[in-house]
Amino acid sequence: MEPHSSLRERVVIVTGGGRGIGRKFVLALAGAGAKITASARTASELAQVAAEVEEAVGPGRFVGVEAEVRDAKACERVVARTLDAFGALHCLVNNAGIGMRHVSERFNVAPPRFWEAPVEPWRDILEINAVGPFLMARAVAPHMVAGGFGRIVNISTSPGTMVRKGYSPYGPSKAALEAMSRIWAQDLADTGVTVNVLLPGGATDTSFIPGSGAGRRGADGMLLPATIMNAALLWLLSDASSALNGRRLIGKLWDTSLAPDEAARRALQPQPELPAIL
Repeated sequence: MEPHSSLRERVVIVTGGGRGIGRKFVLALAGAGAKITASARTASELAQVAAEVEEAVGPGRFVGVEAEVRDAKACERVVARTLDAFGALHCLVNNAGIGMRHVSERFNVAPPRFWEAPVEPWRDILEINAVGPFLMARAVAPHMVAGGFGRIVNISTSPGTMVRKGYSPYGPSKAALEAMSRIWAQDLADTGVTVNVLLPGGATDTSFIPGSGAGRRGADGMLLPATIMNAALLWLLSDASSALNGRRLIGKLWDTSLAPDEAARRALQPQPELPAIL
């Protein structure tokens, strides 16, 4: 059975769903039959995504909420709007984030040293990338636990990026998210709610990377397509992933020519008993 079949009528919140990877997630989920709430900071982006979803699958399948994930009340509002619109809440994709361009437009050619980073942009990255996922997970977890089912997927980055020179605080913000994910997975064990991490496996072709044209590169080379995690995300949010909790999947390792369970097995990163962080 295709993992997509269990996604029909499943209600999913995608943060940062107005552009980039989040927008691709929303469209993939709509195509799989899910109902989606997307949060974003820009109403015009949400309006564009709403139009795309309606054109693809018809009305009544999408709600857009203008919200800042670092605002606890805004996160609660996203959950309330979802329950009002769809009467249920099954999945959360913590995708919203900002990158090193918020610190320096030249970070990929002249990485800033940590003491050169302006304080407020530095703080913004930590609050949106680490505090925001906590606030969203905190808002959804009681509903999921009460229902005996839930999926939380946190979008992360490669371990090399977490400690790469000039990538403070983006790398550390994702390291914090990974540590929280491991703890949340243990806290939610035996509740029917799982927490897993999904990462592309390299820089993606989004606005996180400055510049334009064929010359754009990530720190690891050629940019990956923004859809690189779509197949893995659908599997993680489906019933097929029920046995998986507290693990990491790498989008670029997902082989779409394989059966989904086998593709997932090959995309899973081995998990040590104790995290090796240095």
